[in-house]
Amino acid sequence: MLINIPIYVSAQNEEELHEIEEITVISTRNRRSFEQQPTRIEVLAGEEINEKANMKPGDIRMLLNEMTGIHVQQTSATSFNSNIRIQGLSGKYTQLLRDGMPLYGGFSSGLGLLQIAPLDIQQVEIIKGANSTLYGGGAIAGLVNLITKKPETPGKTSLLFNATSSGGLDVSSFYSAKLNNKGATVFTSFNRSDAYDPANNGFSAIPEFERWTLNPRFFFERQNSEFNIGFNAIKEDRIGGDMNYIDGNRQNPAYYEKIETERFSTQFEYILRAQSGKKFVLRNSFNHYQQDLGIPNYSFGGEQLSSFSEAHLLGSSDIIDWVIGINLWTESFEQDRIQASLALNSDTQTYGTFAQGTFFLDDLWSIESGLRIDSTSDYGSFLLPRLSVLYAPNELTSIRIGGGLGYKEPTLFDHQAESIHYQGLLPIDINQLEAEESAGFNIDFNQRFILQNDAALNLNLLLFSTKVNNPLRLLKLSKDRFAFSQPDDYMDTQGVELGLVWRWKDFKYFFGYTHARVEEHTATNILTSPLMPKTRVNNVFVYERENDFRVGLEAYYYGHQRLTDGSKARDFWILGLMMEKIFNEDLSVFLNFENFSDTRQTRFGSIYTGSRINPVFSDIYAPLDGFVINGGIKLKL
Repeated sequence: MLINIPIYVSAQNEEELHEIEEITVISTRNRRSFEQQPTRIEVLAGEEINEKANMKPGDIRMLLNEMTGIHVQQTSATSFNSNIRIQGLSGKYTQLLRDGMPLYGGFSSGLGLLQIAPLDIQQVEIIKGANSTLYGGGAIAGLVNLITKKPETPGKTSLLFNATSSGGLDVSSFYSAKLNNKGATVFTSFNRSDAYDPANNGFSAIPEFERWTLNPRFFFERQNSEFNIGFNAIKEDRIGGDMNYIDGNRQNPAYYEKIETERFSTQFEYILRAQSGKKFVLRNSFNHYQQDLGIPNYSFGGEQLSSFSEAHLLGSSDIIDWVIGINLWTESFEQDRIQASLALNSDTQTYGTFAQGTFFLDDLWSIESGLRIDSTSDYGSFLLPRLSVLYAPNELTSIRIGGGLGYKEPTLFDHQAESIHYQGLLPIDINQLEAEESAGFNIDFNQRFILQNDAALNLNLLLFSTKVNNPLRLLKLSKDRFAFSQPDDYMDTQGVELGLVWRWKDFKYFFGYTHARVEEHTATNILTSPLMPKTRVNNVFVYERENDFRVGLEAYYYGHQRLTDGSKARDFWILGLMMEKIFNEDLSVFLNFENFSDTRQTRFGSIYTGSRINPVFSDIYAPLDGFVINGGIKLKL
């Protein structure tokens, strides 16, 4: 239910027919309104987040997967690992940020989507395509910035309780308070699930897991400054695989995947406002991540320490908003229990300098231009320009054209390595590999139509193209040896996104269409990139009486996908139904019938070959969990 163009509400006369909902965007770091941004930004605001939290209160997969142009790909049949694919590109090319700071990179990225509960998220901002000027390497496909809630006056506490037919339980709370110049927020959650096997094939489609989250933040304000500090702690135990093994029968050999993770991160931000209107911002994040992975006769574990520090200065005048800054990224990984020559250890640092200006030439034209220089410890320096142009001939029409360069340093930690559990994986050879470099371009057209009887129609059309040189691929060298190499010349994605939002009184209809052609180019061949549907269609029809009742019907189409063995998977539909009754501003009850069509890959064929003890799992191109009902209550105290 993403609304990536301004939202309108009805009024009584033509002059007041539609008022723009106020949306503040922070990812571009300028001070202009949402519709004045030359860079194309998609915003998932509070109401849409609230609806999606009803469907999947334990993580943010639902927030992202049902958005036009984004595909959340499940990469493990038993542990549920997933990554974000924007416009068809692999999840490793997307930066996932929290309040503008990277906390989910490297080794810690695998379970990131599954370990972020949405109750404390105020807004989600998505920029598609290369956006490296402000955020550095890794944002080749784009970035997702999770903006968390701030303290409010008067203080309040929000509670969410949810249970699922698959044995899941979610309990979340968010406390917010502000008194004079001090404030605090505290988010806590407990999420668990039983192992669930709807296909009765003996393997878990949903693993058994238990996760605890604690995230307090403290805010202080003075006349000319702000300061906030917080930390986030997550501990999770997860086990998937043979259902008998999970249930405690350890007498016979069985296949399983155990994953134990501990995540501890800190966030710090200091803002100083000068009388001239300039703003100086200093921020830092530190992330400690420990994971232990076990499968029969093999284990893999390690510790990642990463940090991000940045200082930038913002200023503005009548015709320009600008920002200049510097930052430092560090990331180290140390593997447990292995001889030094085979260890997958790494230690990298990246120094960045950036500048960006947003020029407002007149009422019709504005331009945003940026330049970044990154110096990496292993792969040299990168020059990263970016340019976006906005032409708005009237209040109902806007056209955006943009493009830029990006890069991604080779890393062991992506879904390809996860799929083999890092077993037999050779270390990265920095003398043999190059950084992946990209060039991206997009054209975005927005048109709003004012219809009769207080109806409105918003249309958004996006054309995109991105080319990635020297893409990294995992190759099998022998029966038990794997290594990353760069056998392809380049990979590219081209396509179109179409979004329609129709509103009339209490009815809303959202339509999204994505066509993405992702190809891998070798010296002798061109192959379609696997496990990405070439066509996606989103349909959501909602009836909502404000502050009373809402019901939504969803229908999602996934087109054919190429599998890694060269064969083609079938297409399919997924249907869903969501209801919520709001009794007053402090109490609501929700019920969700997710995938009531019970679309499952296990209904199309077996999910594995070989024996139950040593299974070889198939590519995952469709849901494994099938029809799941969940429901619960939300309280505000």
